[in-house]
Amino acid sequence: MSSPEPTVRPERSGGRAAAGPVVAVTGAASGVGLRLALRLAESDQVKKVVAIDERRGDVPGAQWRVLDVRDPAIAERLRGVDVVVHLALDLDLESDPRARSAFNVRGTQTVLTAAAAAGVRRVVLCTSAMVYGAQPDNDVPLAEDAPLRATAEASFVGDLLEIERLGRRAPRAHPGLHVTVVRPAVLVGGTDTALTRYFESPRLLVVAGSRPCWQFCHVDDLVTALEHAALEKVDGEMTVGCDGWLEQEEVEELSGIRRMELPPAIALGAASRLHRLGLTPSPAGDLAYTMHPWVVSGSRLHESGWRPQWTNEEVLAVLLEEVAGRNSVVGRRLGRKDAATLGAAGATVALVGTAAMVRRARKRRGV
Repeated sequence: MSSPEPTVRPERSGGRAAAGPVVAVTGAASGVGLRLALRLAESDQVKKVVAIDERRGDVPGAQWRVLDVRDPAIAERLRGVDVVVHLALDLDLESDPRARSAFNVRGTQTVLTAAAAAGVRRVVLCTSAMVYGAQPDNDVPLAEDAPLRATAEASFVGDLLEIERLGRRAPRAHPGLHVTVVRPAVLVGGTDTALTRYFESPRLLVVAGSRPCWQFCHVDDLVTALEHAALEKVDGEMTVGCDGWLEQEEVEELSGIRRMELPPAIALGAASRLHRLGLTPSPAGDLAYTMHPWVVSGSRLHESGWRPQWTNEEVLAVLLEEVAGRNSVVGRRLGRKDAATLGAAGATVALVGTAAMVRRARKRRGV
């Protein structure tokens, strides 16, 4: 069921402090963009908020510019803006991957070019700590300047790597334009990703021989970090998340969800087959982020005076509350009937028994 459209209030024209930057937020009608726009609109450190989206949302005091971020006309709408926070990204697991990538990459490219043409001095991009890659030999935690070793084999990561490449190239192509990149850990708070769906399973899949480490980022902490960047209190590339991390055993104890441990060949093979046949939205590459550490230090934000308000334990509790009643296996949402069968048979049987699902899919396709 779709949520009702928000009530639109009149733009607020007076009462704002003269000092501070004019900040534009793309994707301001929903999600993180809406949360950030609302926060900036209430800040006495921001002169004006320009909210940009394909539809108008409810941000009292903001000036709305309703258009697609891929439209070159956005350059005119950015005149007089000091900082752009670009959050108009499609990160829906159910979106067509090609259309999603085209929107994400083209939108970012257009925003960067338009910002430079309009005389904007800074663009803030939001990607993910996933760009570092989940590798067995990763430092724990990773420093901001650690090499980006991710591949495009996991959900959205190819898009995020390309967005970061565009961000690095933009200041060279457009002298005077500065780009800040914010990379959150596992984002929680009204989000739906392959990593949040991991906790919808009746058992937590653990690949034998792996060393999972979990670090979360509550959406409220991401919003304050983005505000920090928009106010130019920090520069460059930075990571954001809760302090420290949780080992897999701690996650199991806190969640009360038992593990199912499978050999790598079985776990990765089943995930790969299911995704190839279109039965799950998550490619096998997503499993790496549940196998190997990719936790981050957040040192640059900390050195600038920013601190997270949430702990990993608190965010895990929020996540478990949000996914209560949902059931997924390898990122595939299950209906009530499937979930009941899964509960009776056990998650291990369900995952290893994907051969039957594969056979049915092939039969339907005449393969």
